[in-house]
Amino acid sequence: MRLQIHGIPTCGTCKKAIKWLNANEINFEFINTKEHPPSRNEIEQWVKSLTAKAMRNTSGRSYRELGAQKQTWQDKAWIEAFATDAMLLKRPIFVKDGVAVMVGFRENDAAIKLLNLD
Repeated sequence: MRLQIHGIPTCGTCKKAIKWLNANEINFEFINTKEHPPSRNEIEQWVKSLTAKAMRNTSGRSYRELGAQKQTWQDKAWIEAFATDAMLLKRPIFVKDGVAVMVGFRENDAAIKLLNLD
């Protein structure tokens, strides 16, 4: 299994996820999306797996600066926005064997089982 975590090192949620992964001795590769933004193709695949709505970082400044028009956007517009500004992506994004399986992190969240890390 190959696990990648896409996020930024200063993100509190990313730090929690990394701490949990390390405590559970799970190997992963961390990809800093500020230094290495995902490609449009990667984002398109992530949206297919997770939906654009789930991937929106609604608490960030970039999101607030988009204005009211964002309320009417469909996936194509969100993919364009994510590709233009990676800070619009909710963090972290878990990619297992090339497929996005989860976005965000809550230790007790049942979705963690999607990672099949038992």
